[in-house]
Amino acid sequence: MMDEILIQALSGLSRGMVLFVVASGLTLIFGTMRIANFAHGSFYMLAAFLTYSVATMVGDRTWGFLAALCLAPPIVAGVGALIEWGLLKRIATRPHQYQLILTYAITLIVADGIKMLWGSDYRTVARPAGLDGAITILDMPFPTYNAMLILVGVLIAVGLHLLLTRTRFGKTIRAAVADGEMIGALGVNVQRLFTGVFALGAGLAGLGGVLAAPVGSVSLGIDSSIIIESFAVIIIGGVGNVMGALIGAVLIGVVHAVGILFVPKLAIAFVFIALCAVLLIRPQGLLGRNT
Repeated sequence: MMDEILIQALSGLSRGMVLFVVASGLTLIFGTMRIANFAHGSFYMLAAFLTYSVATMVGDRTWGFLAALCLAPPIVAGVGALIEWGLLKRIATRPHQYQLILTYAITLIVADGIKMLWGSDYRTVARPAGLDGAITILDMPFPTYNAMLILVGVLIAVGLHLLLTRTRFGKTIRAAVADGEMIGALGVNVQRLFTGVFALGAGLAGLGGVLAAPVGSVSLGIDSSIIIESFAVIIIGGVGNVMGALIGAVLIGVVHAVGILFVPKLAIAFVFIALCAVLLIRPQGLLGRNT
């Protein structure tokens, strides 16, 4: 029984790592720009469909996946930059509800655009050769691709930590999370920063979409589920805190996966029970700051 729990927890960890990649982009946008970007899930879904198209055009499942990995996140990041520059910055001084309504409208537009281009059928993306088997952990099989997701999630977490702590761009983002008005007064081009942060966040959502495509179906509606979980992650971890997003994503992934093993019908409820517990005990999130 303990072997099964461990494998199930590792499966939840791999899912949590994909969720972390997506949610880390959302928490950067939310923490820096104070925008609850409902379109973030649309970037994830768009990247998943782009992965399907690129993989189909290339033909070879390994090279197709690698091509999608190189192409989809930058394309989605570019779409995000255009949305921020062309739409969001024009209503930046208006009340926040305008931004909420606009980002929600973008989700509807993207969904309809995807439906026009790809249709409403379910799509699948084959796992790369060499990652479609399983490794043995305590005499039990564990998918190799899922193990790769855990490794990639750790590398992304380390990379983001270094970006935010060792580069000028990252330090400026952290300063903006702490006090956005102050960095503007110090001469930082806030608009350019916002565009860069939004593009980075969209690119991370796109990367998550590429990574998730081979482990599930690519279909309309996957944006809704990922955005709900992503908001839960940043609330649990603390707004604007990438390491908090990592902890929140791992917690949600593992709790959901282990919950499926014991009480399948209530598995998703355990996620929101954990969310409610954090809100009651530590409203600012596990690693969030008191305001």
